[in-house]
Order: sequence, then C-alpha cells, then structure tokens
Amino acid sequence: MSEVVDFKKKYKDLYPSKIEPVLIKIPEMKFVAIQGKGNPNEPDGDYQKALEVLYGIQYTIKMSKKGTFQIDGYFDFVVAPLEGLWWSELDSLVSGAMTDGFDKSKFNWISMIRLPEYVNENVFGWAKAEVEKKKKINTEKAYLYKFDEGLCVQCLHIGSYDEEPKTMALIDEFILRKKHMNDVSETRKHHEIYLSDPRKTSVDKLKTVIRIPVK
Repeated sequence: MSEVVDFKKKYKDLYPSKIEPVLIKIPEMKFVAIQGKGNPNEPDGDYQKALEVLYGIQYTIKMSKKGTFQIDGYFDFVVAPLEGLWWSELDSLVSGAMTDGFDKSKFNWISMIRLPEYVNENVFGWAKAEVEKKKKINTEKAYLYKFDEGLCVQCLHIGSYDEEPKTMALIDEFILRKKHMNDVSETRKHHEIYLSDPRKTSVDKLKTVIRIPVK
C-alpha cells in the first residue's frame, strides 16, 4: 500500500510547533483558493461558503483514486490545513497585525488549501466540475493558485485569533533584531495557517501559524 503524504509531517519547517519566531524562505506551492471580503465569522457569509468549495475540491482530488479519472503522478495525501491571506484598508493592518478592534466586515481575504504538485489546470477543472455536479454548489470563484511567498518570519500562536497581537509583538521584535523590514504590502499579505479545527478545539488551545513577509 502506497504512503499517504502528510504535508505537515513532510515539511515540518513550514508548520512550526514552537512559539518562537524564525526566518524562513518559503518555496512556491500550489493551492486551491478563493478571494473574498467580509467577516469570516458570519454564519452564512461568503467566507463560510468559500470553505465548502475549497474542501469539496480537495476531497474530490484526493478521492479520484476510486474513480475512472486518472491523474498522472497521483499519490494519496492528508488534506492540508486551511490557510488565509488577510488585508484591509485600515491602516493598522499595514504592519501585519490583526486585532479584535477591527470591523471584520471590512476584511479582505484569500482562503486557500495546499494541493499536491500534480494538480494542473486540467485536473483542477475536472475537480471543479465534479463538485458542481455532485454537490450542487457553485465553484466559479475557485482558482488554482501558484504562490511563491519568498522570505518570511513565522511563529506559532496559541489561543484566540483576537489575541494574535501578542504573537505579532514577538515577530516585530525578531524582525527588528535580525535587521530586516516588515514587507506587508499590496502584493505581500499577512498570512495565517490554521493547524486546529475551531469546531473541535477550545479557544485557548487553537494553534495558528502567523507568517509575515520581510525583506
């Protein structure tokens, strides 16, 4: 039986387990992604609808092994953690911080999940069509995203998303000490990787990787 690839275990440096900022060069990766705007906590909002599409496409590709559609280079995989790029017109987000004082309805986001490298436009198009046919949901906004993030500082945050500023303070101090500069901009975003399922994890134990682009 062939190995089921777990990205978190195979690329441990991308998913840190310690509350300690590190400098890291992130390689190019492929994602299924959807861009939107609005409060991610809104029960029936665009963000929640986007997650349904993202996971639908992921599981369709994963389970293709049981169907007639053959993917060149296929290997089975553990569905990777949900990730998000976040930005806002609010000045406070320019530095990369996210706090509970913001009007979250003004958040812009790209919600995304990592894909295996064998997923090309043909495979992606097939998966979208399968989700539309079998789940009766619109996949029009989903796209195949090649993301080359480059040089970043990342750190594990444990606890509520609204308490992220305390981890951002650690990151800011580390960036200053290493004589780098925060490079959050219109093209490089505040990045979060959600290692915990908030439906199954108490708020004080949520694990989130915060990744900030630097130069």
